[in-house]
Amino acid sequence: MPDRQAIAMSSNSPEKPDINPERHIDVLIAGGGPVGMALALALQEYDYSVLLLETRALPEAVDDPRPLALSYGSRLILQRLGVWEKLTQPTPILAVHITNRGHSGQTHLTPDDAGVPALGYVVNYHELYTALRSLIQQGQTDYQTGAQVTSFQTNAQRASVLYQQNGTSRLVSTGLLVLADGGKLAEQVPEVNYQIHDYNQSAIIANLKAGSPERGAAFEHFTLDGPLALLPSGGGYALVWTLPAEKTETILQLEDQAFLSQLQDSFGNRLGNFVATGKRTSFPLILKHASNVTSRRTVLIGNAAQTLHPVAGQGFNLGLRDAWELADEISQSLPGGANEVGSPRMLARYNKRRRIDREGGRLFTDSLVKLFTLNLSLLQTATGLGLAALDHLPPARRFVARRMVFGARG
Repeated sequence: MPDRQAIAMSSNSPEKPDINPERHIDVLIAGGGPVGMALALALQEYDYSVLLLETRALPEAVDDPRPLALSYGSRLILQRLGVWEKLTQPTPILAVHITNRGHSGQTHLTPDDAGVPALGYVVNYHELYTALRSLIQQGQTDYQTGAQVTSFQTNAQRASVLYQQNGTSRLVSTGLLVLADGGKLAEQVPEVNYQIHDYNQSAIIANLKAGSPERGAAFEHFTLDGPLALLPSGGGYALVWTLPAEKTETILQLEDQAFLSQLQDSFGNRLGNFVATGKRTSFPLILKHASNVTSRRTVLIGNAAQTLHPVAGQGFNLGLRDAWELADEISQSLPGGANEVGSPRMLARYNKRRRIDREGGRLFTDSLVKLFTLNLSLLQTATGLGLAALDHLPPARRFVARRMVFGARG
């Protein structure tokens, strides 16, 4: 019987069916977003049974304008998975301009600084999601939609997972339960605690047109309200504008021309006048990271392991590396014994392997936000001087560029 100490159950979970699982799965992935699907795809070349559970039902009509800034390292992973060639319009990032409002210092990063053909690429979230889903549906993964995990138990040999689909409860066992979405279920994992910091900020996202666009150029413009990012997307730009939470709704409700005027005032005239904006949405910004990403027969990846501020575009890229390196650890496991899938030894290896990248990504993004938004004149002057110095120090530019492209171990 599973240890009662290891039960994690939502308060509204349905009554438990027969205690005997319907079947055993080598790897069960709870969370069918891009990170969960990437893990499932990476495992398809190995001889493992994989069950991928997605809460949302399909087909779905998703009008999601979110831009994703994929690093060059993420492109390499997506190429290995066969996803990259299915993306129709990835826009390469050929330069990143970093500025601090009101201060003259600036830094200009290029692919040469990182030794890559492009610093990154901008894709639409929905296009990436659709490409991943298409490959999952063509492969060997057991992909179940409209399937909500309601509870799970773990013991030394397995995890037992209860999920509900179409009003029916199903119980399966697995050697490894992977939580890939940042929902409430991840907060109930034994031995895992979350550290949460509310930035009291929100990010406004929209697609824009500028009068004088610069081909392939991305901009990270720091203000005391928060960073304002413009990412090249097609012939225009994808906007990620960080603002104090109390200002966000007011800005969102502005008429288009008034919104563009406010944006112009914050960003300046580097790209000429902003001439058009698409639909605008927003989401709150927090830093949330797990103290430990593994527990008995359980591992957290992607948003279940960490949710970062969008500055420098690290979050999804970090989650994709979680999935890729977990798949590699699983592929090296042996059936039965101390090195099997989900064993303490395997999970310890994965935890150690990811620690530097996870902690480095968190510290990098959090430090950037705090450094450039503290309203201290001496500090702001120092950051301006620091950007100017960085622009004249190739080794320092290489360090920053490779961290953005490959993570903390770049």
